Amino acid sequence: MAPEAHQKANHAVPQLADRTPSITGREIVAELVPPPQFEHASFENYRPDHDYPSQVEAVEKLQEFVNPRPAGFFSRRRQAKDDLPGIYLDGGFGVGKTHLLAALWHAATGPKYFGTFIEYTALVGALGYQETIKELRSAKLICIDEFELDDPGDTMVMTRLLGELVATGTRVAATSNTPPNSLGEGRFAAQDFLREISAMSANFETLRIDGLDYRRRNVTGQAVAVEPDAREHLVNTLLERGSKITEDDFGTLIRHLGTVHPSKYVKVIRDVDVIALRGVFLLTDQSDALRLVAFIDRVYDAEIPIVASGRPLNEVFDDEMMAGGYRKKYQRSQSRMVALTTGELPPHTD
Repeated sequence: MAPEAHQKANHAVPQLADRTPSITGREIVAELVPPPQFEHASFENYRPDHDYPSQVEAVEKLQEFVNPRPAGFFSRRRQAKDDLPGIYLDGGFGVGKTHLLAALWHAATGPKYFGTFIEYTALVGALGYQETIKELRSAKLICIDEFELDDPGDTMVMTRLLGELVATGTRVAATSNTPPNSLGEGRFAAQDFLREISAMSANFETLRIDGLDYRRRNVTGQAVAVEPDAREHLVNTLLERGSKITEDDFGTLIRHLGTVHPSKYVKVIRDVDVIALRGVFLLTDQSDALRLVAFIDRVYDAEIPIVASGRPLNEVFDDEMMAGGYRKKYQRSQSRMVALTTGELPPHTD
């Protein structure tokens, strides 16, 4: 661990590690809307990369999904496979899947929800399965960002939940970096699990979106790491400005995240303008790494810049992790870390 990780913390600076929030099922439901940076996402302000025609085709397909055209008697378009109740955006990280999912949500009418996979599974944990069904059953559209498979039990619950909702008329749109038939490959092999995934994928039309990670088109592929003195200067300057900044030892924060359910991370970072981290180091425990990924996702959604010293933040996952079954999650997180870290003062916003 870097020596600076042991430096005495400035006790005038609040720490995320001191925050242990609670969250109720009703609060989770109230939060099931697109994150702030996608508050105004639309098909019109999506900027496709014209080197990748699938991005333009995705917009057209999603517009048809949200406003399905009835098939006439003489239409070649039949009410069969063309009209599956779900659509699945499959593509690499940074190709605009979340923007398109949010645009779909904004364009839809009637009751609708938008959340990450972990938010929906947390809702089941908070309300119970049957109460969650009752809560979501009126929805015309449910959007699930980052359908992931950290736990086969969670995934089986989610696929059954979607099956019940689809059966009562709810349409579902989801994103992932992995096609639905391939979810869980290399990680779980239980027959029940694979059967559940197969049943889910039968309800979805898969829409492949190719392209480059937009977060890395105009930046270097490295997260910014500052010297300890530079971090301290930035922290003090931001405090003098009156900015809401937190500062944590990296290891302490990682341990704290292990005591807080990931559904509560959104409250851990609430009302924070800048996050400062001391002594970033290489992670060797996969559970710690996955919690960090979930934390970075929430920080990215909230658009909170990170000032970090020690190891570059996108280099915290060890070689074994980057070669394993969760490598796509780590790669997406690395992309977000590159976009979030800064060595400069954020703009002054009074």
